[in-house]
Amino acid sequence: MNIYRTIDIAREIGIHVNTVRLYEKCNLIPKPERLSNGYRVFTELHMEQFKLARAALQVEVLQNGLRRRAVDIIKVSAAGDYETAADLTRQYIEQVDREKVNAEEAIQITCKILSRIGDKITETQTTYKRKEAADYLGVTVDTLRNWELNGLFTIKRKENGYRVYTMEDIQRLKIIRSLRCANYSLSAILRMLQALSDDPKVNIREAIDTPGEKDDIIKACDKLLTSLNEARRNASYVAAQIEKMKKISE
Repeated sequence: MNIYRTIDIAREIGIHVNTVRLYEKCNLIPKPERLSNGYRVFTELHMEQFKLARAALQVEVLQNGLRRRAVDIIKVSAAGDYETAADLTRQYIEQVDREKVNAEEAIQITCKILSRIGDKITETQTTYKRKEAADYLGVTVDTLRNWELNGLFTIKRKENGYRVYTMEDIQRLKIIRSLRCANYSLSAILRMLQALSDDPKVNIREAIDTPGEKDDIIKACDKLLTSLNEARRNASYVAAQIEKMKKISE
C-alpha cells in the first residue's frame, strides 16, 4: 500500500498543509501513524478519505441540517464505520431529492398563481390591513415587514398612512411565501420578480436560478436548483468513495 507525507496529501488534494492537519484535528480523517521523528504517515485509505471529505464539504446548501449531515458522514467514514456512513449518505441523498422536489413545486405554484393574477374574481375588491394579510397568509407581521424592506413588494397606503393589501398583493405574497418555504433566497426571489416586471414571459426557473453578473456575493440559495443538483452529484461521489474505502480496508 502506498504511503504519503503531509505535503504529498496537500499537493494531491489541492489544499494547504495546515488544512491537512486541521482535518486530522477535526476527526475528518483516520488518525495517521507517526514516524520516530514525529512525521505523519498517510496511507491510500487516508487519501481516499480526503477526497470524500473534500467532495462532501463542497456542498453549500445549508437548509434543514444538510451541512451538518455531510460532516456526520465524513466523521463516521473517518472512524471506519462504512456501513453507517453509507446509510447516512443514502438518507442525505433522499433529503436532497426532497429539497429538489420542493424547489420545483414552488416554481410550479408560482406559475399557477401568476396565471391567475389579473383574473376578474369576486374577491378582487377585497382589501386587508397588514395584520389581516399576515393572518390570511399564515406568516408574521415581521415577515411581511422584512419582505417589504428587502424590496420584494410595495404596498399602497391610505390617506391615514395605513397599508392596504389588495388581492393582487396577496397573490404576489403567496408567490414569495411559496418560494421562501422552498428555501429560495430573498435576493433570488427579488431577481425573479424584477425579471417578471421587465418581461412577463420570462423563464421563471432560469431567472430565479441565475445570479446576475453584478451580484457581489452569491450564496447557494441564490442559485438553489443548481446547488441542489451539485449536492446530489457530490453525494453520489461520496457514496462511491465509501464503497471504495470499504474494499481497501478489507
